[in-house]
Amino acid sequence: MVLQSLCSLLLLRNSGEDEASHETLKGKKVTGVELTKSADCVFCRVSLENGFDVVWEDGDFTVFRDYNPSAVHHLQVIPKKHIESVKVLQKSDVELVKTMGEIGHRILDSLDVPISLRRLGFHIPPYNSIGHLHLHVQALPYKSTARKWKYPVAAGRRIHSKGFSWFVTCEQTINILDRGGRVNVFPC
Repeated sequence: MVLQSLCSLLLLRNSGEDEASHETLKGKKVTGVELTKSADCVFCRVSLENGFDVVWEDGDFTVFRDYNPSAVHHLQVIPKKHIESVKVLQKSDVELVKTMGEIGHRILDSLDVPISLRRLGFHIPPYNSIGHLHLHVQALPYKSTARKWKYPVAAGRRIHSKGFSWFVTCEQTINILDRGGRVNVFPC
């Protein structure tokens, strides 16, 4: 019942987005993913000047603190190039995901967060709030049970790396893509 209510709320929240309203400034093909700079994508404009708490960046990635953290440490690792979501990633994007995970682990290392208290993963559309690939990097425990429900990890069975869930860990994502699969809410 709680899960069904949460799913309904998330679907309702995301149903107001109109895909056709996304204006693109430029596009090019890199590592199998169509990359565009979206004029209305908040994460395409991440910077200190735009009010983000940026903690690290290089030429390809930016890390910033989540504005509404679910855990004591809750950061986002994003590619500077616009990639819509984890659902569009392909086998050729495994290195991208590995790099994002390595960056997340380095940040958590610098905060002295034990490995056992880390969660790194992606929300799967339509259960995401921003249409720009972003890796949640968190130091557990969560601040509340409601916050914990936003990031459910479902172990896979048999041939699947993950079960039914709107959240996929970084490791699960790498396994799915490495096998040539695509990430989605259903077992994959």
